[in-house]
Amino acid sequence: MRFGIVILPQADWPEAARRWRAAEDYGFDHAWTYDHLAWRGLAGERWHATVPTLTAAATVTSRIRLGTFVASPNFRHPVPFAKDVATVDQVSGGRVLLGLGSGGIGFDAYVLGQPELTPRQRFARFAEFAEALDMLLRFEQPGSGGISFEGEWFTASGARMVGEPSQHPRMPLHLAAIGPKALALASRIGDGWVTTAGVVDDDAAWWRTAGESIERLYDACAAVGRDPVTISRTLSLDSEAMYSLATVGAFEDAVGRAAELGYTDVVSHWPRDHGLYAGDESVLDEVASRLPALR
Repeated sequence: MRFGIVILPQADWPEAARRWRAAEDYGFDHAWTYDHLAWRGLAGERWHATVPTLTAAATVTSRIRLGTFVASPNFRHPVPFAKDVATVDQVSGGRVLLGLGSGGIGFDAYVLGQPELTPRQRFARFAEFAEALDMLLRFEQPGSGGISFEGEWFTASGARMVGEPSQHPRMPLHLAAIGPKALALASRIGDGWVTTAGVVDDDAAWWRTAGESIERLYDACAAVGRDPVTISRTLSLDSEAMYSLATVGAFEDAVGRAAELGYTDVVSHWPRDHGLYAGDESVLDEVASRLPALR
């Protein structure tokens, strides 16, 4: 089992720097931040930009993997975004994990004046976004004339990238997927799969959903002839009704259940002072001390 921590981009530097450094010192395998312009009930609170946050985090850490949890096409075009994350990857020495999703229907979906999209349109846009990034983040051979594509949602003409990628053939793509089409996409081009059991008040129902989700991933992998062992399987342990770092016992129980279901990675959120994911950093301290025994 590998362990991740989400650090929401709310704290100012240097308090944020302390958390990113601590995540590495605690022994977490990967640390993530949300890629939103604003998010749900926290829209009225301080919320920093994703790419500068990850760049700064790269300069105060040396080992831990750094990622987006998750980036979406709601307000991003694959060409400038690929250049941004490729630069962060170079700064970090090849430690970026690129989490991608279709994008929610909240603030990010409308803040730039976007029209409302149907579920089919949101998936089609996501597929184009992910496939374009898959292509852009690979090494562009010198003299190739750049990278061009023209789709329903995104177009590029002779796009140029940073240069040879820090990770070969490119940084890992971790796709958030629940429905059959998104799972098929993750099985085809993803290095990792990210999911959560959603907002379910009943503990048994939440874990039942987590189990059903991973079974659907296995089916999607089988449909494209892929061994599911070749794709990392990440479960976000937190929801509005459940917080994995509420107690040490809650965390250990969640890790054990996730492992039994076949997940390779779990992710929790750094404790906040109030509201969603509210908790005590003393619990995080104790959990971190137990990570070696839980691997």
